[in-house]
Amino acid sequence: MSNVITAKAIARGVQQTPRKVGLVASLVRGRTVADALVILEHTPKRAAKPVAKAIASAAANATNTFGAKEDTLVIDNLQVTAGPRLKRFRPIARGSANPYQKRTAHISVVVRGTEKPKKKPATKKADEKETK
Repeated sequence: MSNVITAKAIARGVQQTPRKVGLVASLVRGRTVADALVILEHTPKRAAKPVAKAIASAAANATNTFGAKEDTLVIDNLQVTAGPRLKRFRPIARGSANPYQKRTAHISVVVRGTEKPKKKPATKKADEKETK
């Protein structure tokens, strides 16, 4: 039986509100990585790009670091949480100012997949025949 592998990627401080990023994240939650990237590529929202980037990063972590098969990767967990708020002021009439907040988001992705089969090492007899 193949081992189940999980890999994680986090995109911190995305310059968009968590509510808008969460709408895009809900489109691909629970899907395969390949399906999710195709859906996000055709989604006409600005938040689709950082979500796709985080999913691609988690998939790359799974395949390159942990040796998972690319075609078995599924999005196990996709969370969007609020990041730090940047407090700014906008000038208005009569020399006064209105405060506003630039909200940021953190995107956390966990992908799950199965392990690639290990290659068997070469036997000693085959090595001895090649050297002779």
